[in-house]
Amino acid sequence: MEHEQTLPEQPEGEETAARRPRAGRRTVVLIAGAVVLGALAGTVTGYAIQYDREPTPLPPLAQQKIDQPKPQAPNESTSTRTINAGRWHKTDDDLTKLLIESPAGAKVAFSGYESPDEFSADYYKKPNQGLGFLLRNGIRRIAARRWSEDDRNYISVQLFQFADRSGADAYQDDKSYLEDKEYAGNAGKDLQGVPAAYGHVWIDSETHEEPGYHPTRSARVIARRGDIVMEIEYTNNRGTIDEGTVVELAKRQWERL
Repeated sequence: MEHEQTLPEQPEGEETAARRPRAGRRTVVLIAGAVVLGALAGTVTGYAIQYDREPTPLPPLAQQKIDQPKPQAPNESTSTRTINAGRWHKTDDDLTKLLIESPAGAKVAFSGYESPDEFSADYYKKPNQGLGFLLRNGIRRIAARRWSEDDRNYISVQLFQFADRSGADAYQDDKSYLEDKEYAGNAGKDLQGVPAAYGHVWIDSETHEEPGYHPTRSARVIARRGDIVMEIEYTNNRGTIDEGTVVELAKRQWERL
């Protein structure tokens, strides 16, 4: 007759080593669940209490009534500038004010505004194409000042304002022809004191001569600031150009913008 194998009795209150970890894990899970439920219950209770409360009023302003100017009807002093005072920029003012002054003793030949068609007729070999180029790129205004010094140096300063920066960029970039021998005959150089992409100066590589006329040599500066392009033409009818004088003139005009 087989005998049943019996396990030795364990002391009351003791557990086997195999059971001990399992009981510990249950305890941890129960405690963690209680913590989560407690935090959730506290959050819900807090929202419920806050929901039933009246909103806390903000402190009153130090100045209860702020004076505002009363609207006025237009009159003889009303202008575009007064209507748009908050959006007014100095380049929206009289553009001729941004032109540099001619030096003392110089003979001023012109000072004021030029229409796009007047400029195109004097500047481009094919005025219709030149005018079309300006109009397509949103030309707004052209201000110019021209003078002569000692009947030797002839200076023209022009400001071209476009509807936006893209038009000004297009005008500034349309100067590859200056590299031709008929004009400067070189690629020019960056204008000192002006960011490289914004200003350039060309000085004729050779003197231009025609029978019966003085030999001439010219320099040209083109620089852009915002929606305005400045262009300076400096011509000497003795065939000499002082680059420093041209650059200094250009810097003065650049600073005015």
